[in-house]
Amino acid sequence: MRIIAGEWRGRKLVAPKGDATRPTADRTRETLFSMLVSRLGDFEGLQVADLFAGSGALGLEALSRGAATCLFVEQDRPALDAIRANITTLGARDKARVEAGSATQLRAANQPLDLIFADPPYHSGAGEVALDRLLRLGWIGPQTWISLETAFNEDPAINGLALDTMRKVGKAKLSLFRLAAPAA
Repeated sequence: MRIIAGEWRGRKLVAPKGDATRPTADRTRETLFSMLVSRLGDFEGLQVADLFAGSGALGLEALSRGAATCLFVEQDRPALDAIRANITTLGARDKARVEAGSATQLRAANQPLDLIFADPPYHSGAGEVALDRLLRLGWIGPQTWISLETAFNEDPAINGLALDTMRKVGKAKLSLFRLAAPAA
């Protein structure tokens, strides 16, 4: 597993020990970031969250491409160790914050983020629960892009969010959401 582009391009990442996490494949990550670049242009100065972070590869990729900060949220101890090791190896401590706990239990935000990655366990519904909560707690605003990775045969839906685009990549489905327009 490597960083695909940006400041840390080609740098290796460690994956969590054990089988409690499923790291996003390089090809899937490449597709996701291509989808995002076509919408965002670049990542310069973005405030990002990586929920169900695993190794932290998604958030670290965003930081490598110029994001200002990333909050990594993970509850699995080996995954937390891997995230912290990857942050240290890349010298990203000043841009990264790690929160040990469930992405479904986060508190209210001070302001909406620019980009949220959610890569929960497949067929768990946890991504939808977390995003519904974050929507109600001010994490998601009109400028926020939300990436949700699910199994290819899942059809995620979150009240208040509108699907912008979706792509199937192998066993994964990548869905990009935005805040839904208010009903007229």
